[in-house]
Amino acid sequence: MKLQKLVYYSLAWSLVWDEEELFREPIEAWTYGPVCPDLYQAHKGQFIVTEIPNGDPNALTEDQRETIDAVLDGYGKATALRLSQLTHQERPWKEARKGLSDEVFSTREIDLNLMTEYYSNLVSYGQKPEESKQKPQ
Repeated sequence: MKLQKLVYYSLAWSLVWDEEELFREPIEAWTYGPVCPDLYQAHKGQFIVTEIPNGDPNALTEDQRETIDAVLDGYGKATALRLSQLTHQERPWKEARKGLSDEVFSTREIDLNLMTEYYSNLVSYGQKPEESKQKPQ
């Protein structure tokens, strides 16, 4: 679950800081927060993930590496449960889940435009670093 949330935040901040999608797979608003279904299927049932099949860290650009490092630095010490709770408080997940109770399974996609708008506004209001990829607060 933690990997899913870190991937979600890496995508979110890539949209803001780098103005591009970090990856093209959809993010869905599942019960416990945002999930990339392809990544979920690749690691289903694993408590610890040691490798990502078909993943190639050498394919990342310098900007993408910096974004991922900043996300890991800012969110990486939080527990999976804490990250799930955090996403539940944020508009992109809430909007995708609108009209559903927390217990209902859903494959609704989280809108990338809404993610960009929401996280950009956090930067604007001083809740996230504005000028560089620093540790999110």
